Amino acid sequence: MIALLQRVSQASVVVDGARIGAIDAGLMVLLCAERGDTEKQADALLKKLLAYRVFSDQAGKMNLSLTDVAGGLLLVPQFTLAADTNSGTRPSFTPAATPEIGRELFNYFVRHAQTQHAPVATGQFGADMKVSLTNDGPVTFWLQIKPPV
Repeated sequence: MIALLQRVSQASVVVDGARIGAIDAGLMVLLCAERGDTEKQADALLKKLLAYRVFSDQAGKMNLSLTDVAGGLLLVPQFTLAADTNSGTRPSFTPAATPEIGRELFNYFVRHAQTQHAPVATGQFGADMKVSLTNDGPVTFWLQIKPPV
């Protein structure tokens, strides 16, 4: 699974003109399941994401996690993160999980995030979403837990 983390001062998701998810300071995470991913990869990625130290301590060093700062977590499904861009000028999405598995793993990830952290907001799988954010820093990290080969 892939997670693109962005430290934000605020972020929100709008679908069909309605705001469906929003957070104040915290992490906005674009989330993608790849072919071969299972709940095992989702669990490992969530554990890493919640503990990843991207927030500044009193000395100004990135030593604090989302859990440490009790920040918001906005999870947004985005299958395009798995794009194969190695050839040509049109991406291939063969590395992405099927839509059914992608939805299942996204929903699994959200449910488990909600039991381990608050607040958690989400985008909508398969929807045309308008995502707004103010990247704080900017600070952006790519996390990936590879599926078994």
